[in-house]
Amino acid sequence: MSDAIPAVSVCIPTYLGAQTIGPAIASVLAQTFADFELIIIDDGSPDETATVVGGFDDPRIRYLRNATNLGPEGNWNRCLTEAQGRYFKLLPHDDLLHPRCLERQVTALDQDLDETLALVFSARRVLTPDGRVVARRGYPGIGEGRLSAVKARRQCVRHGTNLLGEPGAVMFRRSLVARTGMFDAREPYVIDMDYWFRLLAHGDAYYCNEVLASFRVSAGQWSVVLGRQQSADFLRCVERHVRAGLALGMIDQLMGRLTARLNNVARRIFYRMYLA
Repeated sequence: MSDAIPAVSVCIPTYLGAQTIGPAIASVLAQTFADFELIIIDDGSPDETATVVGGFDDPRIRYLRNATNLGPEGNWNRCLTEAQGRYFKLLPHDDLLHPRCLERQVTALDQDLDETLALVFSARRVLTPDGRVVARRGYPGIGEGRLSAVKARRQCVRHGTNLLGEPGAVMFRRSLVARTGMFDAREPYVIDMDYWFRLLAHGDAYYCNEVLASFRVSAGQWSVVLGRQQSADFLRCVERHVRAGLALGMIDQLMGRLTARLNNVARRIFYRMYLA
């Protein structure tokens, strides 16, 4: 690894990732944009994760193993502290990047000379555990371009879900970590959306309408979906941000309560269709 500061830190936090981390790593190494570091932080996996990682020979890869298990929140936060790049991307070990993901998102942030953008996000594909594409998700009603922080957060609330996407679909300025703080898993289902909302207190978003990331749904997530935790976490997170000063009207909040519960029903149907 060169001593030069990379443009991007891609960080893969992993635990029991042996079955899927190989394709995740390969998708990073296949990027058309090459100025990145890839940090893999293993949270003490007892499986063959280390062996799979060791099969890749690239000087941009740095593999770290936690001495004790930190849990998802702790491991995500260690990713933040280990990263050196101007920009930061967190990639769960079972997700994938499109080859042009870093190129497209770095370009959007580099062209923002006044640094008024906090993050860039993209459309993404939903995969089954065996890699079948079952859905496309994106930000509704707009094409490529800038999106105000106010509108982005309000629309997430009104739609009752995280429209900005899962971690692999998002890139943000690492300089904002000092102002935003660390990941907070008080509402674990929406730990990512909570962080996007906090970043958006410091700038707007940019949306890439191209599919630049893919994430897997798994049977292991089904038990969560069949319960009420997802919608309950979403609503608690929104309430916390409102108390902290997020400007939302009563209609926004009422719509959020309704759509979050409807989304929970829709997720049950989706998982029964593809993971039963």
